[in-house]
Amino acid sequence: MAFLDILFPFNIGPLTYRCPEILSGRIRPGMIVSAELKKKIAKGIVIEESPQIPVGAVKDILEVHGDAPILSEKMIALMKWMSDYYLAEPGLVLKNILPKEALTKVKQRKTDTKQTGEHLLSLVAVDDMMAAGLISEIKGFAYGTFLLHSPSSVYEYSFLTRVLAEIRNGIILVPEVAMIGGLYPILRERFGERLSLFHSDLSRGKRSEMIGRILSGRSDIVIGTRSAVFAPLKKVSFIAVLHEHSGSYKQENSPCYGARDVAVMRGYLEKATVLLSSICPSVESLFNCETGKYHLLKPSYKMRRPRIRLIDMKHEKLVKPYLSRIVVDAASKYIKDDKNIMFVINRRGYSTSLQCGDCSRIEECPRCKIPLVFHKQDMSMKCHYCGYVLSKVPDRCSGCQGFNLKLSGAGTQKIQEEVEELTGIRTLRIDSDKAGDRAGLEELTGSTSMQDQRIIVGTKFMTGRLIAAGRFSMAALLNTDLFLNIPDFRSAEKAYQEILSVTDKIDPDGEVFVQTRMPQNYLFKCLKKYDYDSFFKEELNRRKALAYPPYSRLLLIKFISMRDISPALSETVHNTMMPPHNSIIGEREGPDNGKGVKDIEILGPYITRNRQGKNEVKLLLKSAVRENLHATAKAFMETFKDMRDVRIKVDVDPIVI
Repeated sequence: MAFLDILFPFNIGPLTYRCPEILSGRIRPGMIVSAELKKKIAKGIVIEESPQIPVGAVKDILEVHGDAPILSEKMIALMKWMSDYYLAEPGLVLKNILPKEALTKVKQRKTDTKQTGEHLLSLVAVDDMMAAGLISEIKGFAYGTFLLHSPSSVYEYSFLTRVLAEIRNGIILVPEVAMIGGLYPILRERFGERLSLFHSDLSRGKRSEMIGRILSGRSDIVIGTRSAVFAPLKKVSFIAVLHEHSGSYKQENSPCYGARDVAVMRGYLEKATVLLSSICPSVESLFNCETGKYHLLKPSYKMRRPRIRLIDMKHEKLVKPYLSRIVVDAASKYIKDDKNIMFVINRRGYSTSLQCGDCSRIEECPRCKIPLVFHKQDMSMKCHYCGYVLSKVPDRCSGCQGFNLKLSGAGTQKIQEEVEELTGIRTLRIDSDKAGDRAGLEELTGSTSMQDQRIIVGTKFMTGRLIAAGRFSMAALLNTDLFLNIPDFRSAEKAYQEILSVTDKIDPDGEVFVQTRMPQNYLFKCLKKYDYDSFFKEELNRRKALAYPPYSRLLLIKFISMRDISPALSETVHNTMMPPHNSIIGEREGPDNGKGVKDIEILGPYITRNRQGKNEVKLLLKSAVRENLHATAKAFMETFKDMRDVRIKVDVDPIVI
């Protein structure tokens, strides 16, 4: 009689069940079965035959669903890899890999698959020899990862379309649902029913329909966001990750997986070709090309790009605190010529802080201790981290009790007001405060003409959702220095990527104005010349000196509790892991396996408040050796696992520290 390991989509590991004789021969790994779990009947996935006969009473598998596995052996291998790599229970990984619609019957309704309206993108000619070379690799059914350093997003989409025309069984990942709107009609026009959507915004019925089409083989091309990397194609020959640098590919909740890295691993397991592409590739991906792990594709295609003009805010005349005379005059010129323009400022709200003129105290969130932001629309003060709201603006300083309070700084609401005052034209504001206004967002990203919306004001929330290039002739980035003041070793890289994503939306004959007080910074010098190669080399030099990725690995552990456990954690770090003189673990016996843990740097603990008002105590582990990070993290997890009021969250390869 066989014993099988069954995995359920919960935060647990596999459990062993007995296979009754009546079901013997029908069950294979990857199939859905029903069994008793905590006195309830639950559906799970058969992982494998149990390597050992369990001791004691063992429950029976009650029912098998379907005639074929829903997860292939390669997907089961991917799930095991994710569990090990991201230090997450296999059941939690399964919950992410397997859509809940696959475990439940959803009534399917007939849906209209016709696409109305015009698509926003016009494709361009691509390097045919380069595309043919990649197609040959795909048809060879051997693993390989390629990085396309594209001159523009339109070229990126054109190259993808050229490749898809010659192959079968492909997955296309995009970082945002909004980006699908411009690409899907083009692919649908060429590939018809072969194309399926796969993302979280689909209704349960539509998602269930798409899964059915994929499993049946009617659809062999899948386009979607992060979760589409798990699309249940029976055979995968090609995986494309568009805008591979995007932080949206990283999941915030456990398991904190990165879809780009999971795509590479799935490609390896499936013996498929992986294409990462971006107009501004991540430093890690470019470094992988230098070390021979990936293959770089850099087209010789020459294209015109908008002129980038640096505005030194220390010396230029200002019309408003955040608007230079040069920017205002240029905006007036483009408006007069009937052109569309955008203003980008990465601060939502009206004013960024409320400060006392007597004692200089800035009104803070009582939970997070970060400045509250004034929102003029409802006359409130809000914390943009935890959501704390003061429904009325204070009239007295909470420190000295003085009445000399002044609003300072500018957010999108204030810039919108000032731009409308200066131009006399109504503007459209797009930021996360207006995320619920789907009609306005769809009007912006889904129509072919701006009509009355000649000017838009927004944050990177806006620029990440704009699709078509060339609809705007001018852009002004008003507070670019804010990017560089973020305490993040990737701040310059993220700034380059954000600014380049704006230039990608501007007409080649247009202009991009970058306001800064640091025009001599290497970031701006490289940007002005579109010289990403020089920027990349400078970034590598700086990171190597500080031993940051790609020269090391990072792992972030968060201990979340209503109480402050930082003293206990500090003591654990000191007593268990660290030598007395510094925070570097030397050659000594580690708590994990007795083999010794070397060269681990531990930063922290640091304590903050999360959006639920709980304490988050953070430890950042850094090492050049992946195994050392995992061993150390497991030691901490083991120490605190029995504390029921403490939740542990592990983030391997964090992008936000």
